Amino acid sequence: METLVQKLCDWIGDKVTKAKAEGVIFGLSGGIDSAVVAALSIRIFPQNTLAIIMPCHNLETDTNDAIDLINKFNVSYKIIDLSKVYDSFIYLLNDKEKEGSFKLAEANIKPRLRMITLYYFANKLNYLVVGTGNKSELTIGYFTKYGDGGADILPLGNLLKNQVKELAEYLGIPKKIINKPPSAGLWEGQTDEEEIGISYNQLDKYLKAGKLNNKIIEKKIQDKITQSAHKRTTPAKPSF
Repeated sequence: METLVQKLCDWIGDKVTKAKAEGVIFGLSGGIDSAVVAALSIRIFPQNTLAIIMPCHNLETDTNDAIDLINKFNVSYKIIDLSKVYDSFIYLLNDKEKEGSFKLAEANIKPRLRMITLYYFANKLNYLVVGTGNKSELTIGYFTKYGDGGADILPLGNLLKNQVKELAEYLGIPKKIINKPPSAGLWEGQTDEEEIGISYNQLDKYLKAGKLNNKIIEKKIQDKITQSAHKRTTPAKPSF
């Protein structure tokens, strides 16, 4: 496991050096993926790592978990509460016709506001934005386009969710972060697995083996991969 950690740290350092950047910045949510990114980043850039905690009508426990991680790994940080900005923007949109998936449309504003905040500080400090997405989520498009999907590098991008968990345990991430249900914090009570409709164990098994004993879940995963293809590529252009 130490070999993997060293390879990831070297990779992050190489990307920063080649970009002629001076450090790294990321959003710290209190979840396992951003916790692992924090633990890796502080190893390679102990003086040039900045975590931004960006509550937006989030549970206070998530912010407290993020602060606990900050204290454990001695990471520089800022807290930028985006709740009022979000509320003002929703008010400005003044959408009277809330039909269909309006709940998700509104919720996706939150990670997009976080992306704007991260890139403000990244531009100011000449840092690279480190994304926290893992292979399981990226493959099925479980991220917000131009939100948490907006990043310069994705060090966990080839690790399945369960591999991230193993890495978190090795790095000494607090158990309460490792064991709590993964959530993007899009709305109260939201969990990743409930929203996806598939457990991470099922998803990881399919991505490793290419099949499951459950054809319904298989098709669900395949459909998500196909439908989210546009999120993993640059905008399509005509071939002529």
